[in-house]
Amino acid sequence: MHFKNLTIIGTSHIARESIEEVTKAISTEKPEIVALELDLRRFHALLNPRPKMKLRDIRMLGVKGWLLNLIGSWAEAKMGKLVGVKPGTEMKTAIMLAAKTNAKVVLIDRDITITLKRLTTEITWREKSRFIADIFKALLLRKAPEINFDLRKVPSKELIEKLMKNVKTRYPNVYKVLVRERDVHMAKALNKLINTEKDKRIVAIVGAGHEESIIKHMNG
Repeated sequence: MHFKNLTIIGTSHIARESIEEVTKAISTEKPEIVALELDLRRFHALLNPRPKMKLRDIRMLGVKGWLLNLIGSWAEAKMGKLVGVKPGTEMKTAIMLAAKTNAKVVLIDRDITITLKRLTTEITWREKSRFIADIFKALLLRKAPEINFDLRKVPSKELIEKLMKNVKTRYPNVYKVLVRERDVHMAKALNKLINTEKDKRIVAIVGAGHEESIIKHMNG
């Protein structure tokens, strides 16, 4: 997706197809700037991975934030193992290619600690109970998901819309914090970037679920 001097690549963090798309985009566009859906903490964690979440991280994230991050990391790692791709490999690929081509890396996502703290304060008991019920169905009852797709590929726009609509309906406050608020934050960061670096080519790598929403907020 193109917007002025910006090209946005929507990815899946565990799809091999995304690694290929990121590689192709950077080699074709030859950007001077590569913007990533990462904050500084996740950037360092990606380049210097730790085996597991530590109890001492509770001090920084809070108990609820720590548990949510632990569950999210476990789920993403499990799906990544199924397809043979470590979560975030497409971001790591973009960082390596940027270094090789002397492109500047810019981090555009909101600090993860802010997002997790917002999530723990905004999520309702109804959403928590639904989350527990969904985990129970998936792990204990082995109920097949309602929406099936190939994890090795980036979901189609139609499927992304369906998935996002499902999240927005079942978990409205989770959607607000994890998607809408971050989309607004990233849109502001990218607007600032394209206006201060008008003469430079920019490639932004973001999750496919954020792509169209970011452009909408940039135009808004």
